[in-house]
Amino acid sequence: MNELNRNYINGQWVSWAGDMIDVHEAGTGDVIARVPAAGADEMEQAIAAADAAFESWSESSLDERIKVLEQLHAGLKERAPEIAETVCREVGMPIKLATPIQAGMPAAVTKSYLKLLPDYPFTEQSGNSEVQYTPVGVVGCITPWNYPLHQVILKIVPAIAAGCTVVLKPSEIAPQTAFILAEILDGTDLPKGVFNMVCGYGHTAGDTLIKHPDVRMVSFTGSTRTGNLIAHAAADDFKRYALEMGGKSASVILPDADLAAAVKGTINNCLLNSGQTCTALTRMLVPADKHDEACELAAAAVAKMTPGNPLEETTRLGPLSSAQQRDKVIDYIKLGIEEGAKLVAGGPEAPEGCEKGYFVKATVFGNVKPDSRIAQEEIFGPVLCVIPYNDEAEAVKIANGTQYGLSGAVWSGDDAKAKKIASKLRTGQVFVNGGAFNPVAPFGGFGHSGIGREFGKWGLEEFLEVRSLQL
Repeated sequence: MNELNRNYINGQWVSWAGDMIDVHEAGTGDVIARVPAAGADEMEQAIAAADAAFESWSESSLDERIKVLEQLHAGLKERAPEIAETVCREVGMPIKLATPIQAGMPAAVTKSYLKLLPDYPFTEQSGNSEVQYTPVGVVGCITPWNYPLHQVILKIVPAIAAGCTVVLKPSEIAPQTAFILAEILDGTDLPKGVFNMVCGYGHTAGDTLIKHPDVRMVSFTGSTRTGNLIAHAAADDFKRYALEMGGKSASVILPDADLAAAVKGTINNCLLNSGQTCTALTRMLVPADKHDEACELAAAAVAKMTPGNPLEETTRLGPLSSAQQRDKVIDYIKLGIEEGAKLVAGGPEAPEGCEKGYFVKATVFGNVKPDSRIAQEEIFGPVLCVIPYNDEAEAVKIANGTQYGLSGAVWSGDDAKAKKIASKLRTGQVFVNGGAFNPVAPFGGFGHSGIGREFGKWGLEEFLEVRSLQL
């Protein structure tokens, strides 16, 4: 049992003697850690520390900021095995994937900003004006449980690089890597108060962070429902905000595509992290005359992904993160059956041999109606909807026919054609014929999937205000 009875405020660990929150292991359901259920008082202390540190940190040199990020990068690399195992236990991502993704991506993102910062134009000339890019102020960061450290790094690294100070409220479901991060930063040259972390529930600690007048920006990743509440709260005192929220991404397989390769690529993306990924390709759009073949290929692919212990190197599909998430996904699978979709693979029953933990079978539905709930609502589990279409225009209409717009994919035997269709999708990113994810390209959504962008210079600019000096 990891008893983490402390918060990190003003450069020191502050003991906590109040109520605690149990953290469960996804593969067994056992309690593996306990963290503070801190509230408004602790959050206000952290905000005050960040506010007091802002003036000096906002005027720090770029070399000072780069030095801290270099120290952070070294710490992330050193503790990568511990980070991978921690996320594997909390979230359920198999260790073979958690090592390069959950532990590898935070270090890679930090490295990308170390490469970007020396050449970034924090000042530039426009006519007779000097344009200055200046830090926005105290930033409140609220992060999710599915990629717990990666999503924190995407916020705090560019925020600190911009000269902002930060207060983090990590997810209470998967919080332990935030403590690892705070330990790493505590060993760097980062001044006191620049980074603060308070654990607690959203309706107490999170609510205080969102509404506090000294917090000038909120950067949030999570559900669209919570993002809506943040946007409304931020409007009261005109805070800046960046929201990265839900998705219901479409994988459009065109008639001339390599069907087997496209189905395999879609399945691999859909089931990453057991479907607990906001960019998951959960709707597979196929030509009507290839629907049955696509379903057969999908069923064969998921048959190879039987759920298992995420700590074993051979496991490809782990459990979900919590009992609540497991039950929600099972309810959606039952709903799909009730709605009349064809159950091609999987189902609501518990997988054999996985009596403990939060496991769900990889499930494929065929002949899914585009307006059905399982095709419109984010399930956040290992569930794929196969939707037939009659022509390209209908495929684009279906792909754009949800409130979301975070990701997508297009597959075709003609790259130019695939790119043309991809350019019609109302979404923040599109994978064209299996193109690789790019950690320095802008990431974010259209519509209910969010406002703002992360990664690269676009992620840095979220934390900068623009000022002009007329000379």
